[in-house]
Amino acid sequence: MALGYHGRLYILAFDHRGSFQKKLFGISDTPNAEETRRIADAKHLIVEGFQQAIADGAPRDAAGILVDEQFGAAIAHEVKLAGHLFAMLVEKNGQDEFDFEYGNDFGAHIEEFDPSFAKVLVRWNPGGDRVMNARQGERLARLSEWIHRRDRKFLFELLVPAERAQLEELGGSGDRYDTDLRPALMVQAIAEIQAAGVEPDIWKIEGVNSREECACIAEQTRAGGRDDVVCVVLGRGADDAAVDRWLRAGAGVPGYVGFAIGRSIWWDAVKGKLDGSMTRDAAVAQIARRYLRFIDVYEEQASSKAAPAARVDRVPDTRKIL
Repeated sequence: MALGYHGRLYILAFDHRGSFQKKLFGISDTPNAEETRRIADAKHLIVEGFQQAIADGAPRDAAGILVDEQFGAAIAHEVKLAGHLFAMLVEKNGQDEFDFEYGNDFGAHIEEFDPSFAKVLVRWNPGGDRVMNARQGERLARLSEWIHRRDRKFLFELLVPAERAQLEELGGSGDRYDTDLRPALMVQAIAEIQAAGVEPDIWKIEGVNSREECACIAEQTRAGGRDDVVCVVLGRGADDAAVDRWLRAGAGVPGYVGFAIGRSIWWDAVKGKLDGSMTRDAAVAQIARRYLRFIDVYEEQASSKAAPAARVDRVPDTRKIL
């Protein structure tokens, strides 16, 4: 199977585990059977919103979900049976360094659920711990080779968290890091990951504010003959204004094909259902509306007659800060 992906992709992500149980249920330890059932039911609420959105016109060939095995195994089987696109995670929960959730048995778990995409979340800052990055690269290359040897698709969520020294150079401003430094570091991180032998089909990318930065990121994901590799924008749990800005920056840029958004779509609805301020039907309807709204934002920008992003031949020099 050739590297890359064709077509739009709008992923409703709810693969959250530790943060989901702690922040929504107040459960810090391993949940018991009843707590697990309640968490799984809350996740099923989200998939009901997804299903409602499909009924209300979300493009079936582009709509999909991202779910975990711990609380969403039944959901994965359900959406597989219904013929929907879906991704399942491979990474261990709550770690700065990537490792396999199920150790050497990762392949058996992928094959059991047979997802459309196997997904990882990876934190990789080129200015960070290079030894750790090298270890991550070795594990990720192993996974990449396994996935492609079996003609599967690889979804790679890249986070580039700030290092302390980088923040200090920017006066401690996280906002300045996001605007002034992170886009260039993302390009460098992608190049390092590729050099480690890791070959995602789809990059799940933190949003940036300009089409030029999106173009630069997309060009790196497609460098070296990776012509069909694509990017989707992640939501970071941000408000509508921020997510809309990131979607509009990417939509229509060659190499960008959609989004993978989670909390920005379902957080308020799930919280409302749990605290009794919303009925289940109302929560489902809100999730469907918000998911469809972000699809509309992306589609409107992608189909507009706005001028395409200019080619970027240079990104800011990060060497002094690294």
